[in-house]
Amino acid sequence: MNKPIRILHVVQRMEAGGTQALLMNIYRNIDRTKVQFDFLVEYPNKEFYDDEILKLGGKMYYSTVRTDFNILKFKKQLKNILKENPDYKIMHVHVSNIGYICFKIAKKMGVHTRIAHAHNNGSVHDAKYFLRWILRNLFALHATDYYACSKEAGEYFFKGKDYKVLKNAIDSKKFVYNEKQRMEMRKELKVENNFVVGHIGRFHPQKNHKFLIEIFEKIKKKRSNAKMILVGTGPLEKEIENKVKNLSLEKDVIFLKNRKDINKIYQAMDVFIFPSLFEGLGIVAIEAQASGTPIICSDRLPPEIEISPIYKKTSLDESAEVWANEAIKLADENRNKQNLQQNVKESGFDLCDVVDKLQNFYLQTYEKNMEIEYEN
Repeated sequence: MNKPIRILHVVQRMEAGGTQALLMNIYRNIDRTKVQFDFLVEYPNKEFYDDEILKLGGKMYYSTVRTDFNILKFKKQLKNILKENPDYKIMHVHVSNIGYICFKIAKKMGVHTRIAHAHNNGSVHDAKYFLRWILRNLFALHATDYYACSKEAGEYFFKGKDYKVLKNAIDSKKFVYNEKQRMEMRKELKVENNFVVGHIGRFHPQKNHKFLIEIFEKIKKKRSNAKMILVGTGPLEKEIENKVKNLSLEKDVIFLKNRKDINKIYQAMDVFIFPSLFEGLGIVAIEAQASGTPIICSDRLPPEIEISPIYKKTSLDESAEVWANEAIKLADENRNKQNLQQNVKESGFDLCDVVDKLQNFYLQTYEKNMEIEYEN
């Protein structure tokens, strides 16, 4: 093979999110002399990973479909991309809202392998829920292969279909606990002598930040030296900042935006709280456990993420008071940080295995595609 095959990934945008982190983990570690990634995104704006993608040899295609909702314009753009790049024989789609359109066009344009990838096991019940339900059911109509980040996500999107589970793997070596690193990060964040509660996630209804702040308010009443670290950005960021101010917690909640040193930030925490309404998997839960950070999660998360004794599942039907008590208890019982890389590997979340599986699938599928074209 003289040049690498190119895979066209379709994503919402390459922001600092869980799906994007998985794709970048794979992209950094895949053999790029054999496989290259390009990305078509739904927004026209540059995002967190874009520069790195370009440095790694990938291409970025920006659309405006989520800002102007011009479906005809998007269809024309996608057709042009595929016409100008006939080497795209594999399309890997990670968004259900335009998946049907992408696969239908790709099929007409001769893209033999069309992968639908499920990354969630639920949806926010708002005014757009019914529309999302329709699009979810249409998502994989013209797909040829089906992937999901968990069994729950697979059943939610592809019930009755032969889907494969590709776990949201992490490079566990990056999350080995280091006491010196912990002290340095706590000093940088000015929380050396504090009980540190953490959360990493986009400010979106799915992540349940309102309840998270209510939990922290209860913790603060029990531990006067408590501080909270919030990493991420999103549409609800300003609303959550206002909620923090209304509760007079602005001196105790640290908004860090998006960060590239997430592995170090975990180590500064005493407990991670993850009260999501739903998650396809929840890669941050795996990262936290790998870092030795005790984590209390909602009961809406897939069971696969419970890989260690420092994980605690709690019902979202419980009060913020109960969550606060559980978080403090979990942190107190796990004061001695531990390295849990072996748990990650034994649970199938080690990056090397996932990269090998996906790379082999791409290469083998591409060869089959070429054989089909040659025969025709």
